[in-house]
Amino acid sequence: MHVYLRRLFQEKKKREGTPAGELAGHHFTLGRNCCESVLLAHHDDVDPTIIEMAKAFGGGIGGSKCLCGAITGGVMTLSLKGQRRDAAKLVDLFKSRNKTTCCKALSAPYSWKSKEHLANCKRLTTEVAEDVEKLLKR
Repeated sequence: MHVYLRRLFQEKKKREGTPAGELAGHHFTLGRNCCESVLLAHHDDVDPTIIEMAKAFGGGIGGSKCLCGAITGGVMTLSLKGQRRDAAKLVDLFKSRNKTTCCKALSAPYSWKSKEHLANCKRLTTEVAEDVEKLLKR
């Protein structure tokens, strides 16, 4: 597992300057969940234990379809970067675009794990990573 993470971090270093949204989409395409993808898009030095913890937040917290995991990954990222007070701003940005933070509601138009559902999750993951990037630059 650690070899896999090391390879991901090395790939990220090769892509320095790549927008966070694009990196998050890349991680999502590789099979990471929404929370992991946002977190990895912003951290090339994150402790592998934190990535393991982030796995539990995919699918709206352990597949329960509650809070969108991309938001959770964004909040984790802001906190790790010392900007936990921006968490509410991130949620507000997300809600202004999507009206809800509930994974079940965000996924309602799609069959769970269908191609369309995963494309929507990737879109949300990318958007959150971009929002976090903007908040971190403030």
